[in-house]
Amino acid sequence: MILFYCFSFFAYRFTFSFMATFEYYARDNSGEIRQGVIEAGSQEGAVDTLHQANLIVVSIHEKALPLLTRLHVGGRVGQKDLVIFSRQISTLFEAQIPVVQALKTLIAETRKKNLQKVLSQVLNDITGGLSLSQSMGKHPRVFSLFYINLVRSGEESGKLQDVFTYLADYTERAYYITSKVRNALIYPAVVLFTFFVVLGLMMVIVVPRLATIFTETGQELPYYTQAILFLANFLRSWGLIVIFFLIVGVVMVIRWVRTAEGKLFFDRVQLRTPLIGPLLQKLYTARFTDNLKTLISGGIPILRALSITGDVVGNEIYKAALTDAIESVKAGNTISAAFERTREIPNLVTGMIRVGESSGRLDFILQSIARFYQREVDTTVDNLVALIEPLLILFLGGAVAVLVSSIMIPLYNLVGSF
Repeated sequence: MILFYCFSFFAYRFTFSFMATFEYYARDNSGEIRQGVIEAGSQEGAVDTLHQANLIVVSIHEKALPLLTRLHVGGRVGQKDLVIFSRQISTLFEAQIPVVQALKTLIAETRKKNLQKVLSQVLNDITGGLSLSQSMGKHPRVFSLFYINLVRSGEESGKLQDVFTYLADYTERAYYITSKVRNALIYPAVVLFTFFVVLGLMMVIVVPRLATIFTETGQELPYYTQAILFLANFLRSWGLIVIFFLIVGVVMVIRWVRTAEGKLFFDRVQLRTPLIGPLLQKLYTARFTDNLKTLISGGIPILRALSITGDVVGNEIYKAALTDAIESVKAGNTISAAFERTREIPNLVTGMIRVGESSGRLDFILQSIARFYQREVDTTVDNLVALIEPLLILFLGGAVAVLVSSIMIPLYNLVGSF
């Protein structure tokens, strides 16, 4: 079961890194034609993202890319690089450095070639007359919709320095939480993968040779030994075919998960999986409350903030809850009234948001919720790490005991018969 949890998490992360790139032509609010590329899971998703960026799509088509590029191997700006960039540009703005000079300084100082290339393109666009948010919008792989909209709000309100301070804090928190969860799952995933590789080699190479001895002696074997020998013979005869169908199955699952139905199903399964489900619920709750608080504090209107948060929260269940909240607000109701219909959102969160709405301090309440669940994520991950190690030991010990006893007991009986 632990292997399934680890595979689910990493397959989910891989699936959404394996996204298509679309080339588009669109008109902005001034009627000017803009050309660019955007990354999304589907063409419909790309169109929705462009609409949310206040662009009217004229034409859009998928851009054929080499396999390595599609897998983001090379040309990628990591999350840690974005954290460092956000903190550095925030510091430069606090020192009253103009945006052009700040970008020139960061380009000269950064040692990351990919980030340096992106920042150079952003600088060229700014000197060509585009705003900072428009320039960043041309690089959706680096700057998310959440990031771009906050920058745009800072430009419109004249609080760009405050916005980048928000973004620096936010990206650091997001990176810390994501890294903590990922690192907690890497250890069991590597151990289990190694174990099953070694087990497979033993079943294919070692066990069949021992089976020859048992066959020649003609002794009666225990049922568990017969099961092990049958599995070993099956893998030796059909192992390559099994591996082939496993690879085909994984590819088909990945393609299916990229669909709207597949995303929804996979997200629901994740949230309802023992051990991992409660952790992910806390992680997504901390993420969407933190995002929503940051957007509201940055001056984004509540409906727009809910829409952006739904796009970046990373889970279809929570995205649907935020979409319901938008409709609820449009109808004159409250956000908390919509959240009550989503079982994955704890009653504590709904109740606190209701208090924030009635008191007019929604941003403060959201910040309190985000901090609480960030601490809960830390505690849960620590407990999970402490629990995984003894569970792994029990599982590996039990598996080895079954395999060894299945072989050693017949050998012991064979020696004792002489």
